[in-house]
Amino acid sequence: MKAAIAFKTSAISDITPALLAIGRDSFPQALIGALRRAAGVGHCMVFSFAGARSAACLLDVGNIPIGGDLGIAYSQHFHLSDPNRDAVFEGQAQATPILLPNFARRMYSDSYRKIFFDDSDIVDKFASAIWVDDTCFYVNFYQITSQGRFSRDQIARLTAIAPVVTAAVARHFQRDAIETDPMGRLKALFAAAEPFVRLTGREKEVCLRILSGLSSEAIAAELGIGLHSALTYRKRAYDKLGISSQNELFAIALRLVASPRRLN
Repeated sequence: MKAAIAFKTSAISDITPALLAIGRDSFPQALIGALRRAAGVGHCMVFSFAGARSAACLLDVGNIPIGGDLGIAYSQHFHLSDPNRDAVFEGQAQATPILLPNFARRMYSDSYRKIFFDDSDIVDKFASAIWVDDTCFYVNFYQITSQGRFSRDQIARLTAIAPVVTAAVARHFQRDAIETDPMGRLKALFAAAEPFVRLTGREKEVCLRILSGLSSEAIAAELGIGLHSALTYRKRAYDKLGISSQNELFAIALRLVASPRRLN
């Protein structure tokens, strides 16, 4: 028991510099440095999911030269065929970090393996995720050929630190999204600013998806409701906002996003 406690304490101590860098420009380098000390991680990538069809690469740092290209490819298309996808979305109801299944090449399609493992020289992967409201932060730790696969000890250390690392990543990028991303800021304003505070939760969800460019049919499919219900929520929202068109909704949104007022 004492050995296990000492092991976990040592692992957490290794990542302390990353925790202290949350919200700072130095966070990416502090994070990869901490991961290397704790478990020899070669590369780290962080993606966010905001709905079933939306993915973005938030972080790409480490020893994979084409990491940026992989981030773009994953965000544009390959997130839909990620075998971890089901486990990530099934865990949406829990507020604690999700540890994803151990890496196995057979889990992936031929095209996925070629781009994300063969062409990029990745030989191993460990992943975790956490949901914060309706946004998921998906954290991936990689090893390349020259490093070899994660050892049993490294897997144990990653298992110990992944919940804390994943929560730290979410905290860092939550702050960043509110300050620099218009949609992130808009979501926060929907929760606190007039006139959107007049809307119910479902009406807000529909309006946010309209602003994301989704059709009524796509909104209904993503929310798991009928088309008639989606149209009804849209009409109710428009009535409460005193508008009658999508263009007017965009006008309100642009005015709020451009507003210099700060969020509390």
